[in-house]
Amino acid sequence: MASNDRSGLAHYLRQRRAAMTPPDLHGQPRSSRRRVAGLRRQEMADLTGISVEYYTRLEQGKAPRPSREILTALAQGFALTGPERGHLFRLGGESPPELPTPGSVVRPGLLRMLKGLDETMPVTVHDGRLDLLARNKRAAELLPPADGTGPFARNLAYQAFATTVLTDLLGDSAEQFLRVAAAELRTALSRYPEDGYLRSMLAELTATSPVFRDYWERGEVIAPRSATKQLHHSTYGRVSFDIELLHDPERDHWVMLYTPRDDA
Repeated sequence: MASNDRSGLAHYLRQRRAAMTPPDLHGQPRSSRRRVAGLRRQEMADLTGISVEYYTRLEQGKAPRPSREILTALAQGFALTGPERGHLFRLGGESPPELPTPGSVVRPGLLRMLKGLDETMPVTVHDGRLDLLARNKRAAELLPPADGTGPFARNLAYQAFATTVLTDLLGDSAEQFLRVAAAELRTALSRYPEDGYLRSMLAELTATSPVFRDYWERGEVIAPRSATKQLHHSTYGRVSFDIELLHDPERDHWVMLYTPRDDA
């Protein structure tokens, strides 16, 4: 959509307004019959706190590019879901707003997928704060225990610098892992800058880990989505995997698939 083309936004607003349920009168259904479905423009303007004149111009595609505040008011007035809100912002020429916090519950279908891959490959799920949320049986056999003590025990960045379980497992590739862990934590903090959990973890790692301070001060931002990892496992010996990361943006969950290499 061109920067001065508001036809897509106008069409979407008209569609959403037509799908809205007209308000009741004192809790009772309205007795008057409407010629069109949905809310009137005045009712929509009242819901969003936008003047009816400006809202009308938005629906006609004649208003200037709306601000993020206007788009936020529209999203709230229409009670849009996360994907719907993102679509509205893109139509308005803005990047979608970030989630206030990652989702805490893994989709049931994704959990079933993990179980279905129990005999095929290790799979883990972590959120945008780098907390491990789930893993299948193969991943539990391959990776160190995730249940420790303390508020950050399930966090991958914290495990990287506060313990040696992951660096021991990675052997020669541990240095790259530490670079990525610090960089991913930087990315998480840029996405959730007011998150108390992340800020507290950053403070603890800064105070207790000289190694973390060294990597953190490099200021790197690395976001690998594919990699090859060779693990030095106490039971299975040396094993190699191709790693792929898949993202669920609605919940900010990351699925990590460990595909065994043919030469493993």
